[in-house]
Amino acid sequence: MNTGLKITAFAAAIAATFGTAYGVGTSIDPVVAKKPPTAHDEHAEASEGADGETAGGHESAPAGGLQISEGGYTLALDTPRVAAGTASVLSFSVKDESGRKVTAYQREHGKELHFIVASRDLTVYRHLHPTRAADGTWSVRAELPAAGGYRAFADFKPAKKGATGVTLGADLAVSGKAEPAALPPARTTAEVDGYRVTLDGALAPGKANELKLTVTKDGKPVTNLQPYLGAYGHLVALRAGDLAYLHVHPNGEPDDGVTEPGPEVSFTATAPSSGAYRLFLDFQHEGEVRTAAFTVDVPAGGADANTGAKPSAEPGETEEAGGHGH
Repeated sequence: MNTGLKITAFAAAIAATFGTAYGVGTSIDPVVAKKPPTAHDEHAEASEGADGETAGGHESAPAGGLQISEGGYTLALDTPRVAAGTASVLSFSVKDESGRKVTAYQREHGKELHFIVASRDLTVYRHLHPTRAADGTWSVRAELPAAGGYRAFADFKPAKKGATGVTLGADLAVSGKAEPAALPPARTTAEVDGYRVTLDGALAPGKANELKLTVTKDGKPVTNLQPYLGAYGHLVALRAGDLAYLHVHPNGEPDDGVTEPGPEVSFTATAPSSGAYRLFLDFQHEGEVRTAAFTVDVPAGGADANTGAKPSAEPGETEEAGGHGH
């Protein structure tokens, strides 16, 4: 074979290899957006591609948790694998550009760092409260009930002057027989431990919308919610598929002279793209924190995300999703 033929054959082989790799990648790891976003919080610039502009032509909101390293910081999991149904200690650290563990943070919503763990199918959710050792190592005891793939999120703001918020994400494996569940259907109400939470409002791509969640118990409005993480509720939104993390802000805070302790808890959120999202509301009442979970659909045109949603939740639907650790 002469040189020209050799080069042509080699180029054809390379093209075939990359074509096959692309097909495998897209079939194994489906995401809502065509191109994963790289921005991480409300201070970052929105990325290009699917999260840079929606089908409706709106500029998208930035999403986080899609990268293990960003802005000079890296999330390092010391325990990337645990056993299902067994209480385990999750240990991790945040490292700076030089590889040193970060030991100084700004407090946000009452904590130096917020640590979220969610299963890839979004049926298991834990908002954990790890403790930090002097050397910068964080640890928390947790029990994850179902085997399969999980995503761990660290949401924090370094103490460095001028630093902005960062949300990093890393994969966590839970060993055992994995049986991924289907995403729960979209509903406007959720029930947990005798409480009913009703969602009013819709997420829209590239547009900030108000979400109101109303808490009742035994059919009566709960008007004495207790502060949790600096607010009467804490809301996390994750996009199905790639588990992009949305930074959701509470409207008002306890003792501001305006915000009532229930039954309504208000938030402002912007979806980075159309698709399905899972919302997790943590609220505290009678000394205990509970979690209500919702699935919402965000159409490309920005219409009501709850269109077609069933009016009520199935009993116990959200019980497994919720969970807290200290």
